[in-house]
Amino acid sequence: MSSHHLPGAVVDLGAQFFSVRDHAFRQQVDDWQNAGCVAPWPVSLWQADDAGWQPHRDAIERFIGTPRMSSVARHLAQGLNLATGTPIERLDRDAERWWLIDTQGERHGPFDRVVISAPSPQAQALVAPHDIALAEACEAVIQRPCWAAWARFEAPLPALPGVADDWQAVRLPRGPLRFVSRNDHKPGRGTQGESLSLLAHLAWSEANLEAEPDDIADRLLAAFREALPSGTHLPAPRSLGAHRWRYAQPDVFARGEAVNRDYRLSPNGLALCGDGFRGPRVEDAWLSGRHLGEALRDAAPSSPDTATRQGDPHD
Repeated sequence: MSSHHLPGAVVDLGAQFFSVRDHAFRQQVDDWQNAGCVAPWPVSLWQADDAGWQPHRDAIERFIGTPRMSSVARHLAQGLNLATGTPIERLDRDAERWWLIDTQGERHGPFDRVVISAPSPQAQALVAPHDIALAEACEAVIQRPCWAAWARFEAPLPALPGVADDWQAVRLPRGPLRFVSRNDHKPGRGTQGESLSLLAHLAWSEANLEAEPDDIADRLLAAFREALPSGTHLPAPRSLGAHRWRYAQPDVFARGEAVNRDYRLSPNGLALCGDGFRGPRVEDAWLSGRHLGEALRDAAPSSPDTATRQGDPHD
């Protein structure tokens, strides 16, 4: 759910939207809507294939963060004491407590429990010295890469023959591109200049994993040009770039027993959660973390204070 700031524009480079299927997640999204950090989007979704551009309509309800995709995470982080930009290199165990050692050798802690939601290859490097079962759970998850590019334009995009002027996003089933969105046509961004987010298909991303970002950006924008209706000409981009997500989407999910299927919790206080243990959607990542959080809450030593807090539905 990453957003990238350009001069005069914000572009989303990760998930372009999220859908809702689970009842608990539905309630959470309602809360986010009431807080003003999500809105329905896209409402003008298209598909471009050999038959041309056609409206894409289905029964799936989709949402986006507003005024940017990362607004959801920022909302969740309110009131928390966060340490960002601090790469953790290893974990140390000391007298039943955990210490986090960063790349500068600084120790953070101690902690009773450590929850790791990083992609499975990164999580595996941290847990392998301490827990074989968790390391094997990480190894069972295959993470696939994805290239994401952006293009910002000096002028608005031209009208497309046979396509609504307010089209917001388009799916492309074949070729390098799989999804293109208009960032200035997203809620809360109507005053910024025209810009596109261009997400590549996973297989194409794998085949071009080590290519240069500038080359990737050129090729994805060229693929979009080729997908436009005949005779349509894009304005020259003001800026163009690409970001490689090496671990973008899980392909094979680690599975466990029914009560522990979308997270892993070790008796030594280490835990794993994330989309790799449930599925590739934003909803899956949220549910994995929620179910682990409930397990940690239920396993915590009870006290008058915690008993009161556990009874609070808003806690």
